[in-house]
Amino acid sequence: MKFLTNEKLVIVGAGGMIGSNMVQSALMLGLTPNICLYDIYEPGVHGVFNEMQQCAFPGANITYTVDPAEAFTGAKYIISSGGAPRKEGMTREDLLKGNCKIAAEFGENIKKYCPEVKFVVVIFNPADVTALTALIHSGLKPNKLSSLAGLDSTRLQQALALEFGVQQDKVTGAHTYGGHGEQMAVFASQVKVDGKPLSEMGLSDARWEEIKHDTVQGGSKIIKLRGRSSFQSPAYLAVKMTEAAMGGEKFTLPAGCYVNDEKLGFKNVMMAMPTTIDTDGVHYTAPKGTNDEMASLQASYEHLCKMRDEIVSLNIVPAVEEWKKDNANL
Repeated sequence: MKFLTNEKLVIVGAGGMIGSNMVQSALMLGLTPNICLYDIYEPGVHGVFNEMQQCAFPGANITYTVDPAEAFTGAKYIISSGGAPRKEGMTREDLLKGNCKIAAEFGENIKKYCPEVKFVVVIFNPADVTALTALIHSGLKPNKLSSLAGLDSTRLQQALALEFGVQQDKVTGAHTYGGHGEQMAVFASQVKVDGKPLSEMGLSDARWEEIKHDTVQGGSKIIKLRGRSSFQSPAYLAVKMTEAAMGGEKFTLPAGCYVNDEKLGFKNVMMAMPTTIDTDGVHYTAPKGTNDEMASLQASYEHLCKMRDEIVSLNIVPAVEEWKKDNANL
């Protein structure tokens, strides 16, 4: 079996549903044979290890551990789903305090055991703030760490494809920016359906508002339908982000990135932007939208600032002006 690289990939939270799906996706897509499964729950990660070996992927060198030193040492790529899952009735923000403490420890493990890691993806919620926490504590350059945000855009893409009865990949430019949560900014002005601008498709304002609402509540709907939070879609997209960083097909859906840009007016947050992920990491460009869309993005940014300030008040991360003491790259 041909692989993109032989470098070590660590799946954090590998004993869970997202983690186990990431392991399988990474092997099926041929990212690397050398995958370490890490989780604090030994029976779960042991079980996933057994199942992955029983798939008999040619050339695979799968290991598992509950020891962070063993897991992180020598890692070149890491995907972490190692937070508490979202349950019915919870917003992503409800997970803030507990999961940001986990993210801080995750970042410290990177700094201690694998400071030369090439790319990290954080996907446990609220992903914008857990990724920011991990970045501050890790000491990494901002382009080396990203958070999952593309899932919101694929949910919007799906809704529009179903609305107009077209294949999903015929819907382009269906993107959400800002926060990966209830305050995300949903953009319509760049959308095309089979090459035709959405504005020419006869979609009523009322129906568009319904589609926006369904996009924002996409995760909640999965919980209601399946009795648990999403696991296949976030796992696949996180692996595709990592595949791009390893030298595979570039990832061009929105991704979370650290933004501290005076011109854009967005400072010291992790947020979804128009991005590309390649072997140099994650890179963003300025979003383009209508005045209403940009106002929505501004509101999402302000919400992210409030969440950031909350983790500062909880002493999970230091005050913004102190960040360079933990991470000289910020």
